[in-house]
Amino acid sequence: MKYYSTLFLLVFFVTCSAFSQGKVVKYTVSSGETVNQIAQKFKVTPFDIYELNPDARNGVKPNTVLLIPTGKSTDKKETAAVKSSGNSKTVTHEVQPKETLFGLEKKYSVTDEALKAANPFLITDGLQPGQTLTIPAKGAAPKNAAVSDKKQKGKGTEKYVYHDVQAKETKFGIAKQYGISIEELEKKNPEIVTSLPVGYRLTIKGTAPKTETAAPVAATAKPEETKKTAESKKAVSYMDYQVKPKETFYSLGRVFHLTQEELTALNPSLSEGVKEGMVLKVPAGYIAPVPIVVQSQPDEKAIETSVEKPTEKAIEKPIESRGGGIKIVDKVKSETVSADPEIVELTKKRGQSERKKVILLLPFNLAKLQSDTTGTAARLKTDKFLNMTLDFYSGAMMAIDSAKTLKLPIDVSIYDSQETKTTSNISSLIAQNKLQEADAVVGPFYQNNAESTANSLRLYNVPVISPLSKDTANPIDNLYQTIPSNDVVRNAIFDYMRAKNGNIVAVVDKKKESVINYIKQNQKGVVFAALTETGGLDVANLKSLLLPNRMNYVVMETGNTAMIKTTIKALTDAQKSCQVQLVILEPNSTLDTDEINFDNLVKLKLMYPSVTRDSEDQSVSIFKKEYKLKNKIYPNSYATRGFDVTFDTMMRLVQGKTYQETADLMTTQQVDNKFQFYKKEDGGHANKGVYILYYDSDLTLKEAN
Repeated sequence: MKYYSTLFLLVFFVTCSAFSQGKVVKYTVSSGETVNQIAQKFKVTPFDIYELNPDARNGVKPNTVLLIPTGKSTDKKETAAVKSSGNSKTVTHEVQPKETLFGLEKKYSVTDEALKAANPFLITDGLQPGQTLTIPAKGAAPKNAAVSDKKQKGKGTEKYVYHDVQAKETKFGIAKQYGISIEELEKKNPEIVTSLPVGYRLTIKGTAPKTETAAPVAATAKPEETKKTAESKKAVSYMDYQVKPKETFYSLGRVFHLTQEELTALNPSLSEGVKEGMVLKVPAGYIAPVPIVVQSQPDEKAIETSVEKPTEKAIEKPIESRGGGIKIVDKVKSETVSADPEIVELTKKRGQSERKKVILLLPFNLAKLQSDTTGTAARLKTDKFLNMTLDFYSGAMMAIDSAKTLKLPIDVSIYDSQETKTTSNISSLIAQNKLQEADAVVGPFYQNNAESTANSLRLYNVPVISPLSKDTANPIDNLYQTIPSNDVVRNAIFDYMRAKNGNIVAVVDKKKESVINYIKQNQKGVVFAALTETGGLDVANLKSLLLPNRMNYVVMETGNTAMIKTTIKALTDAQKSCQVQLVILEPNSTLDTDEINFDNLVKLKLMYPSVTRDSEDQSVSIFKKEYKLKNKIYPNSYATRGFDVTFDTMMRLVQGKTYQETADLMTTQQVDNKFQFYKKEDGGHANKGVYILYYDSDLTLKEAN
């Protein structure tokens, strides 16, 4: 994924010069730097920088010039310690990146109150990398806590404390770090009620509002100017959302970042349960579509997206009157590729120059859109399939822009596949000879349409990449299923547990017959914990199945709250005598309710398989920021998948091999998705690129090795 560096990062330089008799220096901000990182570099506190550069509270941009104090002795300020009683020795700790208050308190066995009493600046500034903390002796009473609080209350104004959201951080973890509740965090930052975007600046303490994008800092700015430039926070707005088939409180909560109680408070009808077709009131912004404008003309129509190219204001795609296709051709030259032994980096140079042709078949269904008398805006509020298409399309356009920047020899054509579950215009496009000469076709969306397309193009050896279907595909040699099937996902986590020589125990309630049958038929050697006559867990039997000298993986599949609580308690008790890790095979909505203590799930390092990851890679962060710049919203899963599938397809074609050859030889990884194709015994190709994720003790989600 190193290609992102060449795509989105410019090379900036740092200049420091003496200023004001050595008391301050000028510093030019490099790309990606934060105030916290700069403060650590110069051994000052973020507050010291904010004093000289008040606008920096709103964030800093590359090439912004900051004034950095060098005459202050911040070490004295940071190491002001609480004197301990008796003969106990003073212990200090230098804060490292990614450390949290929760982790330090656990490491040194001190309370939150005692640590803050010994280091009063934590109350005002929060925990920052580079700080030197005084660690109080175990059992020391936080004598200075009340004094510190009085001092804070006695001040006319509060100092401001900010936190820049890092990848994989959660509201729970951030609130825990600063010793506040999630409700307090959301009250200070109403914008995060619906989401927690990476890079967003949170207000932890103080009431000074912040802007989303920082203005360059003037060298002569005064602290008083902060109040003048501050803007009011936006109020939370709401939209209507129609419940999809098989959606649950858990899945809705993950999409909108709301608990079951919060969803029910907004929608009292949910007290009777989630039902398909219900129209819910939800926070706006999470399913916001890519804006489009439809132009009605007799023989020409156009879809105009908000995705802009580096060299063009916008792209219009003319609709061919006979074929109904949307066509865009980006003609660029090549620089390619090479590989790593396991996951292949496709963006290294290879020197292959033959031009390739990629076709995207996307279901815009323009004819329906133009005949809809309610208008485009109204259609976008209710048509979830169109929203999904436009999100995927916006990600694909980012991939096309990336290919152009890399000067790949790729021509891209986009056609409206005019899809429903049972129909499409593929036969018409083939009759017009639109698809036969392609080196790869991405789409259609529906499984049966993808299979029909693959069958029609089989004689031409054109690979057809199914981008979104989760169905098990029929055996067609030139069909490539990019989303792993449910059984592949399940198999992956059992393979992982066996590779670790784990003792695998299953806790499955009687209602989960399909899971019981799957394990018995496909996962030999897994032992089932016994259930009581009433269907509950036999705790004594479960504990007897755990082995003291091996890692015990307990696969829990139940939606019963009582059984979940009983299982979790039994496993946390068992951790005193053996190693235990809790495993689930698929999302479980009950685990996301307030009845289940999240701390216990973290203690048991809850693990599960996933077709997507949540990466901290700088390249991933850059993609998300670039997408937001172009589309005014962070990418959802469909937009990211649009990028991943399209870019991966293009990069495979410029390896000096056919798509089929790269699929047999190379495992690749893009922003969220891994592509590890294998030939099925009965024909065709499927993807087994699955991530094994778990909750670590620092409350972040990590990929298991």
